[in-house]
Amino acid sequence: MLDDVGNNAGLGGADFDDSADADKVGSFRFFFDTQSWEWSDEVARLHGYAPGEVEPTTELLAGHKHPDDRNDFEHLVEEMATNHSVFSSRHRIIDTRGEVHHIMVIGQPIVDESGTPIGTEGFYLDMDGLDSRIVKAQIDHHVNRFRKSQGVIEQTKGMIMFTYRVSADQAFEVLKWRSQVTNVKVSILCRNIIAGSQAISIPDSARHSFDHLLLTAHQDTDTAAPPTDDE
Repeated sequence: MLDDVGNNAGLGGADFDDSADADKVGSFRFFFDTQSWEWSDEVARLHGYAPGEVEPTTELLAGHKHPDDRNDFEHLVEEMATNHSVFSSRHRIIDTRGEVHHIMVIGQPIVDESGTPIGTEGFYLDMDGLDSRIVKAQIDHHVNRFRKSQGVIEQTKGMIMFTYRVSADQAFEVLKWRSQVTNVKVSILCRNIIAGSQAISIPDSARHSFDHLLLTAHQDTDTAAPPTDDE
């Protein structure tokens, strides 16, 4: 099952705002294990195909890239499979009629219930004929949404790291473990942890130590030691 972190975009149409023509946007998914692609009807038409006419593949997509942009596309696919991070790419594609389209592609990781990245999803934005302000608004809208969704997990990892004195990887393993044991998605656990943490009372001594750290963080660490209980 796919996690719902940033996963509001179904292939029938992503969560686009109303500032761009619906025919100008479409969604896609790419899965690491099978190296398979899915695309919406809008993306198929953008490449010059009727919905369901062809099965998208890496080779097919690469063949539609402008020759000057093909290396960038191959690098992008490699980045998707290795870094599993939010990305954006601006390049040109050539449809079946030989027409060139200037597009923006924005994507984010797809993760399973344990939080493990299993693919990439995102959207195509056909920038031809669009006002530059609309293009910027679309890009900002979706990048911010992706980052906000990922931020929930990163924030919770930071809380676990601070509380238990563990690394980022170890903190994520804790979240994966709780997800597997409880059969609850990582993103839901993180949202619940953040919400529940608001009711936790922090001892004054711990707060005072952090106050000191916050106010002396600009100094050398050797001279910014926290106060002792006697101070």
